Amino acid sequence: MIKEKEKEKEQNIDQQDTVCVNESILTRPWYHNLKYLAAGIIFGIIFVKAEVISWFRIQEMFRLQSFHMYGIIGSAVLVGVISVTLIKKFNIKTIYGEPIRIAPKEFNKGQIYGGLIFGFGWAITGACPGPLFAQIGTGALAVSVTLLSAIAGTWVYGYFRDKLPH
Repeated sequence: MIKEKEKEKEQNIDQQDTVCVNESILTRPWYHNLKYLAAGIIFGIIFVKAEVISWFRIQEMFRLQSFHMYGIIGSAVLVGVISVTLIKKFNIKTIYGEPIRIAPKEFNKGQIYGGLIFGFGWAITGACPGPLFAQIGTGALAVSVTLLSAIAGTWVYGYFRDKLPH
């Protein structure tokens, strides 16, 4: 049973032939990325207005003093579930006509450890990767240390990725 799953994983990796499942083989001019810049700016403004980047709101969440952040996270999870369901049900493609493939995921105890490390880091710093840039943009320059730490952690993961169980 386990060997069959390992073979199936290898076949999926061979079929995908890339680390990023939805990596595009299309090349586009640089100005096509401006839409992502605009989306990021809008996303940042929404984060600021919704107080998602507020260190105090994040601390309230971790101290179980306010429902504000749980409501935002819960609505994001709900939107994600509905979106993935619709993508799978109607075989929705990207705006360039490429199929969207969602790789099957298996539970791994490393997800628990990773989630705990992420949560502790979030509680200590008052920042998670999404709002980091918005926090820096609003003048919370101390968050730059968190950004550099996130970049360092990503580099360390990339360096040891092949040696880690996945």
